[in-house]
Amino acid sequence: MAFEYWLYQLSHIFFIPVMALIILALLYAFVCLGQLGFEAWQRKMGRYQSVLALCHAEQAMSSDDLELWIMKRLEWLRITSRNTPMLGLIATMIPMGPALLALTQQNTQAVGENMVVAFSSVIIALVGSCLSFLVLTIRRRWLLEELRQIEKLQEPRT
Repeated sequence: MAFEYWLYQLSHIFFIPVMALIILALLYAFVCLGQLGFEAWQRKMGRYQSVLALCHAEQAMSSDDLELWIMKRLEWLRITSRNTPMLGLIATMIPMGPALLALTQQNTQAVGENMVVAFSSVIIALVGSCLSFLVLTIRRRWLLEELRQIEKLQEPRT
């Protein structure tokens, strides 16, 4: 019984940090979505200045260097979109233990409270993941289109 107790206590230590990471991921996704919306508006109005082209002009980077720059720029979006669902699963499973224990004691109120926490955390995590994946997909396409334009300008004309 002591081993199971310590496993239970250890899993509960992670609940608050995991929830904090989920909330941070959701906030990050909303910030990135806002930036994407602003960039889309700039592009539509013809006021967008390519950061990639500016970086290329200032540092005379090769195409491979620009690809690496793109990967670095998109790294946190990729991490967020892939890891947030796992955090949601962790945050779902931790309250399930107390919910199951309450179920054996026929404490339906405690079951309900724990299930609300479990499902709310996974919903928030999935929303954050979906938003960050949406931003990642669109931003990657835009950056690759910009990279292709830079490469076309560098191609020798025949």
